[in-house]
Amino acid sequence: MEDRILYITIFLSSLLAVIIIFFIASIIRYHRRFIRLQRSRITAEINQLENERKRIATDLHDSLGPLLSSVKLNISSVEVTDPQDRQVISKSTKYIDEIITSMRQISYNLLPTTLERKGLLDAIREFNRHLGQEDLLEVHVYAMNAIAPNAEQDIHIFRIVQEIIHNTLKHAGATRLDIGFNQDARELLVLIKDNGKGFNVEKATTASSGLGLKSLEIRTDIMHGTIRIQSAPGEGTSYYIRIPRG
Repeated sequence: MEDRILYITIFLSSLLAVIIIFFIASIIRYHRRFIRLQRSRITAEINQLENERKRIATDLHDSLGPLLSSVKLNISSVEVTDPQDRQVISKSTKYIDEIITSMRQISYNLLPTTLERKGLLDAIREFNRHLGQEDLLEVHVYAMNAIAPNAEQDIHIFRIVQEIIHNTLKHAGATRLDIGFNQDARELLVLIKDNGKGFNVEKATTASSGLGLKSLEIRTDIMHGTIRIQSAPGEGTSYYIRIPRG
């Protein structure tokens, strides 16, 4: 009788263990599927955003730019004798020049054409020149070896660097930012370091104002990479980004 009770107890315990294991495995499978779906959805949304940026940039460059230039030419060709009218025309052409300059900057921010023509490093250098903040922040971009182009990843890396440069200018109080690249057969390593005032990473990540840091994580995750941010008040900030290549 006691043996029978023992066997039943062992059987029920084993059955319960199998049920628990199955339940845990189901949760893990569901969680992994949820993460895959989330990544696919976010990837699709970001790709759609980049395509929309490309469309708007193309429209600005191909349609609005020539139209403004034609307007400026027509205004400049108007013959007037009144000094006040000449002053109005001069101011109007100046305003149009300012609009064209702003439009080109907006178009470049939406679609960095240098990225396709000359590659990632030159695109970052040109973006920094377009910012015109060299007096406030020295940005040094370098590579330990040749960086093979990867159109799908490079746009995400460019956006990540853009966000970090903006964050550094806005919050870090830094005077120097180093952006280094090193690639081997398996991965691309990006190391970005500033000499600013630093911050509490955990606090910044959980705060509602940490959306910029969240976007870095999202874009890195899309590339199946990892990002680690090392910082502390008074010690500057370092970003370690690893991205699989190949």
